[in-house]
Amino acid sequence: MTASKSTKPTMTTSQPILEVTGLTMDFGGIRALDSLDLQVREGEIVALIGPNGAGKTTFFNCLTGIYKPTGGDLLLTPPGQKTRRLNGLKPNKVTQQGLARTFQNIRLFPNMTVLENVMIARHCRTRAKVLGAIFRDRRTREEERQIVELSYSILEKMGLESWVNEFAKNLPYGAQRRLEIARALATEPILLLLDEPAAGMNPQETKELDDLISEIRDDGLSILLIEHDMKLVMSLSDHIFVMDYGKKIAEGNPEEIRTNPDVIKAYLGEDVTDA
Repeated sequence: MTASKSTKPTMTTSQPILEVTGLTMDFGGIRALDSLDLQVREGEIVALIGPNGAGKTTFFNCLTGIYKPTGGDLLLTPPGQKTRRLNGLKPNKVTQQGLARTFQNIRLFPNMTVLENVMIARHCRTRAKVLGAIFRDRRTREEERQIVELSYSILEKMGLESWVNEFAKNLPYGAQRRLEIARALATEPILLLLDEPAAGMNPQETKELDDLISEIRDDGLSILLIEHDMKLVMSLSDHIFVMDYGKKIAEGNPEEIRTNPDVIKAYLGEDVTDA
């Protein structure tokens, strides 16, 4: 996929679509998240970074209904709509509300085709009932046609149209990563959650991913990503939150984070003032 990187828009007046306040997650006597506060504004690319074990994936699991938080609030406000509380919702209900995610370890259906992997994600938006699926009425057939067309158009955007009828397991690693993003986009999210999307990619694949994420944001979608590739984070992000031991230790724009002593200490394990 080829793309030209666009200039980041200014986000000073956009409204928060996700507000996380006081989020806490306990596992027995272990506190994995400790009163975490975070916002994502409409049209932003926000990065969540921190050392391994900082609680980043636990946060995603709370946000998407895999874990039920011990405390705090997860509030989603779609543009022009009322605020919705996500606490306690099942993963499928969270998806219906407008959140979609990818995983650190790719979770495709390996023995289904590329097109089928994307089509199946449309389940949360379909209207056909059991009887329609059995008797194949006109309304159901028309909905299926629309699903195929939409899925194919998403694959074209991802640069995967040449793999449409190939089994997902046969795709190169970078293409599998893009397919997982395509499947998430098929749910029509208002906020896309990417969990280490560049993990395992070579430099060329990472550059293509950088361009792809920028294009997705330019189409009006807000993005929250966890990532260890700091070059990618600094290139893409409008705002960055930094976690360590389940707590937020810093936030700011890329330049502020790059020079923050607490962030440097968390990553290097030393007090930079004593260096």
